Amino acid sequence: MLLLGLPMLAIAQQEEQYTQFMFYKLGFNPGYAGSQDGATVSALVRNQWVGFEGAPQTQLVTFNMPLLNNRIGVGGSVLRQSIGVTNYYTAEGVYAYRPRVGRGTLGIGLQASVRLLRVDYGALQGTQPIDIDDAVPGSLQSKYVPNFGVGAYYSTDRYYLGISAPRLLQNNIDLADVQGAIINRERQHFFFMGGLLLPVGEKVQFQPQLLLKYVKNTPFDGDVNFNFIFVEKYTAGLSYRLGGSKSNNVGEAVSLLLAAQITDNLLLGLAYDATVTELRNYNSGTVELAVRYSIGGSSKGKEYINPRFF
Repeated sequence: MLLLGLPMLAIAQQEEQYTQFMFYKLGFNPGYAGSQDGATVSALVRNQWVGFEGAPQTQLVTFNMPLLNNRIGVGGSVLRQSIGVTNYYTAEGVYAYRPRVGRGTLGIGLQASVRLLRVDYGALQGTQPIDIDDAVPGSLQSKYVPNFGVGAYYSTDRYYLGISAPRLLQNNIDLADVQGAIINRERQHFFFMGGLLLPVGEKVQFQPQLLLKYVKNTPFDGDVNFNFIFVEKYTAGLSYRLGGSKSNNVGEAVSLLLAAQITDNLLLGLAYDATVTELRNYNSGTVELAVRYSIGGSSKGKEYINPRFF
């Protein structure tokens, strides 16, 4: 009875997170579509908090390409995310208009998406038989949720900047049919991304990047990344993710990133997150794998422009 009188509030951002966000800009900003010289297919797999039962897992595939002499970009993605007994399946389509502005290109993008939410209540485990509680459904429940978003992405040979809101509609995502009450909604997430490419030697380049995430009335979040690129083929770097807890506010994770341009078309990336919050006592970190294949040629007589270079 005493606990029932103690109100408690939990607030958090809803969108999935990626350590190698630089390989998945399309999912954060529709204005990125068409930024490469040719068609690009990317895949990313993330297993968060390995060893923690029910921890988040994500798998995704994206495609984008320029059209009409690089004045238009189109693309799309399909992804699956699971956490506990909940699964999200999302399909997205993207269109971007890409005029030349100054020394770079400004991509102004629109995104349409549909998300299938599925919760398998039959997979729940309880200390007592769950079927004695009529408030807990005993089977699979699902719901389709459409949405749309916007974004702007400006890039040159040396830097990029982007701001976006991939999902603007605050849809009702309750699965229960309760009249006159909405317990949970999709919230508007705003993203800002930026990066530089700085030469530090004849065969070494330094690439700092960041991704900032804002949702009204939730903790501010962000990723800061520092990469070194060697002979335009190999990348090694570190990332730091904001977050943490009230008792340990040093951040959520520190990450190691490695990538290799295997051929002019194929890139492989690997990241490992070391958890620095109290959850580190219950998991073995986070592993993320990225694969990207670019179908296209050259630009201005150079080798294929690696999308890492904006």
